[in-house]
Amino acid sequence: MILIKIGGGAEINLEGVVNDLAELSEPYIIIHGANAVRDALAEERGTPKQVVTSVSGYQSVLSDKDAIDNLMMAYAGVQNKRLVEMLQVAGVNAVGLSGIDGRMIQGMRNRGIKAKVGEKVKILRDFSGKPKSINADLLSLLTDNGYSPVLCVPIIDENGYAINSENDDIINVLQQAIQADTIVQLIEAPGFMDDIQDANSLVKTLTQDELEQREQQVEGRMKRKMLALRRLFENGQPTVYISDGRVEHPVSDALSGKGTTIK
Repeated sequence: MILIKIGGGAEINLEGVVNDLAELSEPYIIIHGANAVRDALAEERGTPKQVVTSVSGYQSVLSDKDAIDNLMMAYAGVQNKRLVEMLQVAGVNAVGLSGIDGRMIQGMRNRGIKAKVGEKVKILRDFSGKPKSINADLLSLLTDNGYSPVLCVPIIDENGYAINSENDDIINVLQQAIQADTIVQLIEAPGFMDDIQDANSLVKTLTQDELEQREQQVEGRMKRKMLALRRLFENGQPTVYISDGRVEHPVSDALSGKGTTIK
């Protein structure tokens, strides 16, 4: 089983991703983003996203009720169904589900984010949380019968409410459940870069022992991503490929090692 995480940036080549997936012989599960669609929709609706930084330095999007509405429309609506449509056209029998459908991705709502607001530290309460488990029976029902699951936020909290969550954390919970041998993460960069401004600074290989050191070198959302990468190896010993989702053959290039490979 392969886990495929497709970034939600505007430059991701979804057609190239789908064409590559249609040629894969191994079964796979997709978890996708839609941040570009969400941000455009939020601006149109006059409800732009709010990014907050926790006191520990990790950034996240504040998920109030407007943000959850935007998320449902962008992720579970437009992006999920367009991706399923593209896969069906390519001959892949895909099924698109958000985490709230059948309680596919079950989580726990955050008690609050301790964040800096101006010069003050405040506890911000919103509709966000951490994924805790997967509905393995539902997932197996799909994969055992030849369907390719296409998953996205929102996930469902302990009281049945829709909440936002990080796809990097969802990948970790999926990995814990299915123990994939291979994980592909498609982003809007050639891979992990020493300097995002320098196209020649691609880091071709990383070991899990180097991830903690690398985490200390980055800031913002990349810091959160590096933490999630470290935690992947607490749930098995997969090979992780972080690669460019903008190229002609994003998945096949990733699997051939053209981005960053972590073992």
